[in-house]
Amino acid sequence: MSAIRKVAFIGLGNMGAPMAENLIKAGHQVRVFDLVEAAMHTLEQAGAQRAATAGEAARGVDVVISMLPAGAHVRSLYLGDDGAPGLLDSLDAKPLLIDASTIAPDDARTVAEAAAERGLDYLDAPVSGGVGGARAGTLTFIVGGSAEAYAQARPLLEAMGKNVFHAGDSGAGQVAKLCNNMLLGILMSGTAEALALGVSNGLDPAVLSEIMKQSSGGNWALNVYNPWPGVMEQAPASNDYQGGFLVDLMGKDLGLATTLALESRAAIPMGAQARNLFALHAARGNGRLDFSSIQRFYRPGEQDA
Repeated sequence: MSAIRKVAFIGLGNMGAPMAENLIKAGHQVRVFDLVEAAMHTLEQAGAQRAATAGEAARGVDVVISMLPAGAHVRSLYLGDDGAPGLLDSLDAKPLLIDASTIAPDDARTVAEAAAERGLDYLDAPVSGGVGGARAGTLTFIVGGSAEAYAQARPLLEAMGKNVFHAGDSGAGQVAKLCNNMLLGILMSGTAEALALGVSNGLDPAVLSEIMKQSSGGNWALNVYNPWPGVMEQAPASNDYQGGFLVDLMGKDLGLATTLALESRAAIPMGAQARNLFALHAARGNGRLDFSSIQRFYRPGEQDA
């Protein structure tokens, strides 16, 4: 077991809350802050200390971990806004800073540069594995930043995840995460399309899924996160697409990938198509469903909710 650390965890959403709880289970001293009071109460019951503000949560800790919805929230937390100082200007020590949000690489680099100017180490460490992985402690962390800071962070990340990768310098973690999630969006929409085609021609979706799993069409979306209701009991598809990774969040990540492609003049025709499909699916009222609900876009005789 790694040395016990004093950790501030800021952002207790569907992903952040179980991640913080796994740190508590690993024996670390965790102080939490979230704008949602109920989220802090739940973590307090699990053994965390609650803080009234993000600044209070970060006071005197060894490590600050943030898990926030978007780049604007990360910039606001660390850099401040509307004249209010951010964490970088209010810390009373020099903790290691780890942001596990999925944001634009340029936002990560901006915060990292500001942190470095103050003698602080900042890592962008977005995660893959979804809510199930966060609960089970099997997340994949994709880290950008210095090798020295990565080495310091790794034992802590391993308390929350199964796989930890150093992708490169600041922003590299975000680039790798966006590439991964763009591919995931493509694979999920393609899997849903193939299943709908088979069912339209008389195949049982469970039988077709098993055939494709054992053939060249096998992929993560098909193998462990099947989008057709009833094929996998534990998948969101079998729970009316509740929980999991929201359509709105997949749309955000595909949008970030599109921006990255434009900036680097990279061609992503399939990624762009996936972005359009998920954008249309969200516009039809499905944004708060799990992203595997893209299956509804293709299911014969079924309209989007």
